[in-house]
Amino acid sequence: MKVWSRALASAILLATLPAVPAAHAQVAAPQARPVPGISPERLARLSALLKDYVDQGRIAGAVVQIQQDGRTVYADAVGWRDKEARDPMRQDAIFRIASQTKALTSVAILMLMEEGKLLLSDPVGKYLPAWGKTTVAVANDQGGYDVVPAKRAITIRDLLTHTAGISYGNGPADKAWRDAGIYGWYFADRNEPVANVVERMAALPMAEQPGTKFVYGYSTDILGVLVEKVSGKTLDAFLNERLIGPLGMRDTSFYLPPAKAGRLATVYAADPGGVRRNPDPGKWDGGGHVGQGHYLHGPRVAMSGGAGLLSTAADYSRFLEMLRRGGELDGRRYLGRKTVELMVSDQLVDIPYEPGEGFGLGFSLRTDLGKAGEPGSVGEFGWGGAYHSTYWVDPAERLTVVYMTQLLPAGNIDDHGKLRALIYQALR
Repeated sequence: MKVWSRALASAILLATLPAVPAAHAQVAAPQARPVPGISPERLARLSALLKDYVDQGRIAGAVVQIQQDGRTVYADAVGWRDKEARDPMRQDAIFRIASQTKALTSVAILMLMEEGKLLLSDPVGKYLPAWGKTTVAVANDQGGYDVVPAKRAITIRDLLTHTAGISYGNGPADKAWRDAGIYGWYFADRNEPVANVVERMAALPMAEQPGTKFVYGYSTDILGVLVEKVSGKTLDAFLNERLIGPLGMRDTSFYLPPAKAGRLATVYAADPGGVRRNPDPGKWDGGGHVGQGHYLHGPRVAMSGGAGLLSTAADYSRFLEMLRRGGELDGRRYLGRKTVELMVSDQLVDIPYEPGEGFGLGFSLRTDLGKAGEPGSVGEFGWGGAYHSTYWVDPAERLTVVYMTQLLPAGNIDDHGKLRALIYQALR
């Protein structure tokens, strides 16, 4: 499954610090134990591969956690949490998970659906009046664009499937979005609630007509505002009460408590001479801030449902295991079984997407193994984050996989594909 942050592939680092000779930290041997269906000995190839990436200067560090049947069959930390400080990566390192936040926000919306508080077919304007009528930018022959009315209202289902026509500020009207101060995916440094930004966004021309194309962008940030409007709680309060707290995700939050600052993984950027530390603070050309400190120091008022959370491999594995089990974990039900089935069913039947893949209500899906052309299973689902993290759930093999690193931009690196190959070759 190809899980990457499509909007950020051309990110450019403006400033860098001197490179440090490649090395990987001396860490404990990966945790692995015999479990029916997987070979710990063959999984050991994965640690060797990741350490090679560190030694070659292609990543600074990473954490991988693999579970089968809810049991951890592999957990390893390689390289450096902070390369310049010579601080080794640890399995409890905290990562900026960016678009992996989208999965939690999507689950929150479906929880509200299960309580009868909304329908997926509801127009967004029913809850956020500014979105009652929207417009679309259409490129013209003069090199500009015309603004036309949307042919229909944007629905909650459109937002969940990224078919609302809402980009990350790119499209024919990209200058209008930039002039409005709305571009890029990063919100942690904004000194205003995301709801304010979303209200201004509604007046701008969208990139496509609703329901016609897959367009990756701010849709899940709008869903986060919907959660707040419908539930009457802030997004962080709702997620903490309904998901993060009950699941025991102790290190998942929108901003980092000072006591945990020493566990936050450093952001690096790919470079021909080896990864280089991103500046603090810093920006890439697309406008998204990638500095090291914003999650620590605030201003702490912008809770981005599309890209705002911090987490660990262990925390995120708990969340994925709940979904793998059909919405239940440790005797507590979070979503109904049929709701999870709907989440992981292809919603893009008539809309082109990636070969062998579809998209559900918050996840990319594997629909055809041959067309996808890489190891996996039909029915697996997942996504990834802008900082080059990725995850997937394979119900057929009873697996959850979480790969955490902090690399932006990532350059031409093939670690995601090799991670997948080395996991599936270990299955008995």
